[in-house]
Amino acid sequence: MASSLDHRPAPISSPPYSLLIALALAVALSPSKSTAASNTSMDRFTADRRIEMTAHARPPFDAELEPALDAVPAFFTTLEPDSIAEFRAATTRPSSLDEVIAGRPVQVTDHAVTGHGGGEIVVTVLRRSGHEGAAGPGVYLIHGGGMVGGSRWAVAPMLVEWVLEYGAVAAAVEYRLAPEFPDPVPVEDCYAGLEWFAGRADVFGFDPRRVLIGGQSAGGGLSIGTTLLARDRGRPMPAAMLLMWPMLDDRNETVSAQQIDGVGIWDRTSNETGWTALLGDRRGTADVSIYAAPARATDLSGLPPAYIEAGSAEVFRDEAVALASGIWEAGGSAELHIWAGGFHGFQTIVPTAAVSQRAIQARESWVRRVLGS
Repeated sequence: MASSLDHRPAPISSPPYSLLIALALAVALSPSKSTAASNTSMDRFTADRRIEMTAHARPPFDAELEPALDAVPAFFTTLEPDSIAEFRAATTRPSSLDEVIAGRPVQVTDHAVTGHGGGEIVVTVLRRSGHEGAAGPGVYLIHGGGMVGGSRWAVAPMLVEWVLEYGAVAAAVEYRLAPEFPDPVPVEDCYAGLEWFAGRADVFGFDPRRVLIGGQSAGGGLSIGTTLLARDRGRPMPAAMLLMWPMLDDRNETVSAQQIDGVGIWDRTSNETGWTALLGDRRGTADVSIYAAPARATDLSGLPPAYIEAGSAEVFRDEAVALASGIWEAGGSAELHIWAGGFHGFQTIVPTAAVSQRAIQARESWVRRVLGS
């Protein structure tokens, strides 16, 4: 299935008091050295209390971002299993490519690709109309949606801009979703799509050594999971990873996961819902691969340079920081940004806010260095 579509659309156009109290209580409850040395159960109790108190205090939302939270559906904050269908319906509606492309010279083709276990997936390829040459970059983006929703059209606006600005050939994969298609289907579908795309670099006209892989939320986690698969299977690696507020850790035990509970976008209950849909009873056990949940990886050597970003007021903050630290520990390259006051996906929900503009500019500066070189 390869349909070519020419589109002509219209341009896209100080810590809170409660936190201070919690910190003071944590200090007051901390045991002395002599007590700690003699009572490990008290150590555990104190640690548990710190986590419990921290869960009631969280970084404040940016004042310019916070009003937008009043307008989002409840399941964008807290997703329960019985709301997955509603969430999926709200996040998989196809965008109008005509509106995204806005009459600019971009050609779009859809391709049927064999995914995990022989199932069919779709990879959409975008390139400038009349594109020639084979020295330019490739881009392979993976959409978000908590492993249970979303579609490839969510990344189309970003891809269109990079096709036109950098002469890139870009692809977006429609991987199959949990819970109907649990692990390892999503990450293996993404890997199959990348192999297919890179293997046709000569057909589409790009340098397979210059492929940027990336994604938002679940797509960020799937991007590094796919890259780890390529590394461990001895296959050609992407040249860089763009990990936007990535979903990495099924255990849901970080401080930030404790803090974001019933507030913001994609809270800890949502995270549990998404990971359980993907992993079932294996979630939080030792029986979870590094490709499904990259936070499980203890060896992050041999990975390409990464750009990692998250908000200070979202579940994925601490796992993003841990990922960057693990890459640095392994001698790799990572650029990390944690944006003060940002909730999950704030740049896409309130793109005109000052913090969103700073985040977008920083990301685009990194992308320019990768794709424009």
